[in-house]
Amino acid sequence: MAALRVLLHAPTAEALARARRNTRNLGKARPDAEVLIVANAGAVAAALANPDETDPLLRLCRNSLAAQGLDNTIGLVEVEAAVVTLAELQAAGWFYIRA
Repeated sequence: MAALRVLLHAPTAEALARARRNTRNLGKARPDAEVLIVANAGAVAAALANPDETDPLLRLCRNSLAAQGLDNTIGLVEVEAAVVTLAELQAAGWFYIRA
């Protein structure tokens, strides 16, 4: 069986917290799974304010950063637009879950 590729979408601070928990739980249950968390809207500020061990799997929406006047001073990976990244990864076979 092929490894799972799971795309967790976090548009709010609460969703980011769930996505981070989901990532840890999935890693325990399926260590070979690939996981990405795409954060936009309110989750972007939360990600910057609360660094976490799941941050290497996190992708911040550059549009959300700009709209909120935020600077990614901690160097998290950015994507041009969450909507584009979500669509492209789903087209590539990733399973979408809204956290």
